[in-house]
Amino acid sequence: MISYEEVIKTIENKKRFGNLTGCEITKIMLDRLNHPEKEMPFVHIAGTNGKGSVAAFLCSIFNEAGLRTGMFTSPHLVDFRERIQMNGEMISKEDTYRLASKLLAMDFGVSPTMFDYCLAMALLYFKEQQCDVVILETGLGGRFDSTNAVGIPVVSVITKIGFDHMAILGNTLPQIAKEKAGIIKRGTKVICESQDAKVEEIFVQAAQAAGAKSCDIVDKACIRIEQSEKAGVQQFSAYGYEHLTMQMLGVHQYENAVAAILAAEVFLEGKADAKKVEQAVRFGIAKTGWKGRMEILSKAPFFMVDGAHNSHGVAALKESLTALFPGEKFHFIMGVMADKDYENMIAELLPLAIDFVTVTVGNSRSLSAEKLAECIRKKGIPARSKAELKEALAEVTSDRKEKTIAFGSLYFIGEIEERNGI
Repeated sequence: MISYEEVIKTIENKKRFGNLTGCEITKIMLDRLNHPEKEMPFVHIAGTNGKGSVAAFLCSIFNEAGLRTGMFTSPHLVDFRERIQMNGEMISKEDTYRLASKLLAMDFGVSPTMFDYCLAMALLYFKEQQCDVVILETGLGGRFDSTNAVGIPVVSVITKIGFDHMAILGNTLPQIAKEKAGIIKRGTKVICESQDAKVEEIFVQAAQAAGAKSCDIVDKACIRIEQSEKAGVQQFSAYGYEHLTMQMLGVHQYENAVAAILAAEVFLEGKADAKKVEQAVRFGIAKTGWKGRMEILSKAPFFMVDGAHNSHGVAALKESLTALFPGEKFHFIMGVMADKDYENMIAELLPLAIDFVTVTVGNSRSLSAEKLAECIRKKGIPARSKAELKEALAEVTSDRKEKTIAFGSLYFIGEIEERNGI
């Protein structure tokens, strides 16, 4: 009998892209599965950066509101089951094995990718769990993404748009935005984080063309960042909510939190009174945690990991480090995929860098540590490549006075999380 580990390995080894788009494949799979997605209300999230954080904030708010909440995200950092969660808890190994085995045994007449199998498994599980709401994060893009086959969401959220997956989505922000805007459908309400003016215009026009009920863009002027009395906790007020606290670090998390709040308000309209919504938002935002996003793994020595994996994400990391630790410089540990804009990622952090240590991520798409180190050295900053992650982590010792930050890829951060830091 095939083991749980073998079932997961079989799914993970499915090719990354198929001959058909993910949306087409998922439509076929859902039809064969008798449409488990029917009757389940959804929140759909697309964007370049911040999708996972918004999903986490939303899940926490809905949990506080007493809703049975399913959440589908990607990629996982350590455990495959992170992708499919119910009320913030990972799907069990038993349910994963059962559902994965069922799907692998079926002939869909097409060749599903790993992501297609994961999504189908999630939808089957959420139906069994009788979810009150399901949060779906797109994998890549929006228009052709597997999650876009699921139907019309109650609310669609679009987070920050930046340069990523350009070979597939396009070389300009407007091109990328048009692909992300593909999740906007007739009858849905749209919440959009603030963007470049041309990008915002694309989303507003897409909402009008699709027949969306509304398209609201987060107004950053309505977010007031306050002085926090407790180290490691951020405090802010926004859109009528006073003195909200959150443990999610980073200046970009304020807008992610607000996007989640506005989306939650749309979903909870008519389902809960104003006082219950206010309490759900307040406690939900305060309790939200999301691994690998400006997460402090150790305070002595200081070691933080962040999943920033494109220039937009690294710019947010730089802004956050500058705000949290003004005047400080850092040791950076970096591992990155070869198809990312790593030169711009490096350039963003040069003003804050003491030095870099580079590592080859355990992924077929990874850029070699030595090539990455060479690229950094050419920019005038010391950089050393390490053959093994453990060698890089071994340098983060108690006698190191400066802070160390690891970044560059969620896969890379997953490897560090699995090793459990220092």
